[in-house]
Amino acid sequence: MVTRAVASEPPDPSIGVPYTAKPAGGTGTDLVSRLGASRTAGSWVDAAGRPVVAVTDEKAAAEVERAGARAKMVDHSMKDLKSAAATLRSAPRVAGTAWALDYKSNQVVVRGDSTVSASDWSRLTDVAEGIGGFVRMERTEGTFTTRLNGAEPILSTAGRCSAGFNVTDGKSDYILTAGHCGPDGSLWFADDRGREQVGTSLRGSFPGDDYSLVKYDGGRAGQGADVVSVGGGKGVRITGLADPEVGQRIFRSGSTSGLRQGEVTALNATVNYPEGTVTGLIETNVCAEPGDSGGPMFADGVALGVTSGGSGDCVAGGTTFFQPVTKALTELGVKLIVAKQAGGGTGAAPAPSASQGAAAASPGSSAPVSGADVSSLLSRLTDPRNVGPGMLVIAGSLVALVATRWIRAEQDRKAYRQYYSATWG
Repeated sequence: MVTRAVASEPPDPSIGVPYTAKPAGGTGTDLVSRLGASRTAGSWVDAAGRPVVAVTDEKAAAEVERAGARAKMVDHSMKDLKSAAATLRSAPRVAGTAWALDYKSNQVVVRGDSTVSASDWSRLTDVAEGIGGFVRMERTEGTFTTRLNGAEPILSTAGRCSAGFNVTDGKSDYILTAGHCGPDGSLWFADDRGREQVGTSLRGSFPGDDYSLVKYDGGRAGQGADVVSVGGGKGVRITGLADPEVGQRIFRSGSTSGLRQGEVTALNATVNYPEGTVTGLIETNVCAEPGDSGGPMFADGVALGVTSGGSGDCVAGGTTFFQPVTKALTELGVKLIVAKQAGGGTGAAPAPSASQGAAAASPGSSAPVSGADVSSLLSRLTDPRNVGPGMLVIAGSLVALVATRWIRAEQDRKAYRQYYSATWG
């Protein structure tokens, strides 16, 4: 179907990298939580896969070593780093800037893209210097933008985006995607002529956060909802979700640039997009391009995030930011649709847990996937019989409601067709 690929095979080994990663939320995260923000300054995974914890005193270092992790003494605690970030947030907003907590260097890194003027950069530098020497200023090429235009397979008058993960509230199924993809009420289609309606956006959050739901018109994601494509005719079965760790190897899939790999470089990042500020993001060095918005990030069966935005491209490289899946699901009150661990079928992942495994994601793809009849699934998605039984009109008020919704849908459909008429060929 359009919003998920339906395959059961592991990813294609021809991508040239092992499809493995350390489980998220391991010893390092646990130790940081136990020791507290005054004695630690974050954790990460080193090249050998061993957790490293930044600590501010010898007793904390000894406890970290006893737990089997490596301790690194630093000058500034997590409280210091977060206080610096709070000071930056309270300064006048400058579009085209971003900052994140760099645990490895024990610094707050502030970046400014090519749109930031010399005067604005100078003013922000003055703020950073007032905080202290652990705030590092960097200029970056390109611009920090949301990754929207040119994507497939879900399209609306608001733009084009990649679908992320299938989720459910127990009554209806939804697509989890980026909030900047479109406002509440946006109609989404599988084609540029507005004939194959997929669903409607609702309960989005952007700026501030960057997530939204697209409710399936038929109410259900259907067969294969627990499997997503990673391109090349291969797919991964989803079994859970988690939060990432700095240094963790990750993969991102999007309908513009496909499957790409990288590393988590920072957490709790703030990005000042032209449209507004988004906080609490995952920063990575994996590339992305316009059209990859909403596409999923994952690692070794762990669903981690959906693409928000970034700078650069997949030729020159760049920085990409992701909305954490765990926060989005908690705020929306929905659960990830996952494969059952035993007995077959699908289920819903319980509340986000750092210890859960998960599979992950590409954005939805309608490309053929071996082991599944995608064309038949596409047909079922768009078959009017699968939308559900017609509404029973039992009162004049219900008639009026149905009529109003039909009129609005037709208006949106006409606007959509006009918006994309240049692409029809």
